Amino acid sequence: MNAANAASGAQPRWIPPAERIRALARGELTPVTPRRAATVLLLRGTAPDGPWVYMLRRKTSMPFAAGAYAYPGGGVDPRDERPLSAAAWAGPSPAQWAARLGVAEPEAQAVVCAAVRETFEEAGVLLAGASAAEVVADTTGAGWEADRAALVARELGFAGFLARRGLVVRTDLLGAWARWITPEFETRRYDTWFFVAALPEGQRTRNASTEADRAEWVRPAEAAEGYERGELVMLPPTISMLRGLREYGSAAEALGAAGERDLSAVLVKARMEGDDVVLSAPGHEEFTRRLPS
Repeated sequence: MNAANAASGAQPRWIPPAERIRALARGELTPVTPRRAATVLLLRGTAPDGPWVYMLRRKTSMPFAAGAYAYPGGGVDPRDERPLSAAAWAGPSPAQWAARLGVAEPEAQAVVCAAVRETFEEAGVLLAGASAAEVVADTTGAGWEADRAALVARELGFAGFLARRGLVVRTDLLGAWARWITPEFETRRYDTWFFVAALPEGQRTRNASTEADRAEWVRPAEAAEGYERGELVMLPPTISMLRGLREYGSAAEALGAAGERDLSAVLVKARMEGDDVVLSAPGHEEFTRRLPS
């Protein structure tokens, strides 16, 4: 999404591409098919100090969401759909995830695997273990880094990575939180599932992403205030997640609430009223905006 500098010198906010919106309204624009993606809100902390959430700042050179704060995540790799053996999968079954996410079973597996894989690729955190009752305690060694780099380069698929390491993916450590689809007027579109997960004991985050120039743990309320002051750039889904986390006192509390979250897809829509562009998101009235011509 696009951004423009504020006159006050504060960080930019999202400014939608008005000309593309007008072209869409005139029937002159064919929307890009959204690519499936998964994002994970890594949480840590207990009440009354938690939760804290791990955020990345995307480089200003990035073609999508440049300079914006986001969570670890990325597009689904077609190889994420390769069936995993029952021994390599712990937690809710692919069928149960399919029911929760509202998609076919192969797609559900791909989204869940992408969430775990992308978290390892971008934050160095791995939601997997030697058994259904264990979680890897440390992923900072040279061997782990070589495997992570191979995943990033797509030289190694996620199923192959698990098999090589003798690991079980811990899908029970994920909680589905929300689903947002990039607006039809954007040039790059994603159908993104957002998950929450607690940072496993013993593991440490690090900015392993080639797309981010900064990474930090932040309190949701403080990050949201930074956005409101125009100091932090965020897309609508990102700030929506932060606002939703403010009511929880710990990572465990937020994860426990994930099962009750509505996963209906949120799609920011645009319409023309005269020469003005009006944006709205069903169920998220705070994002309703009128952009005069």
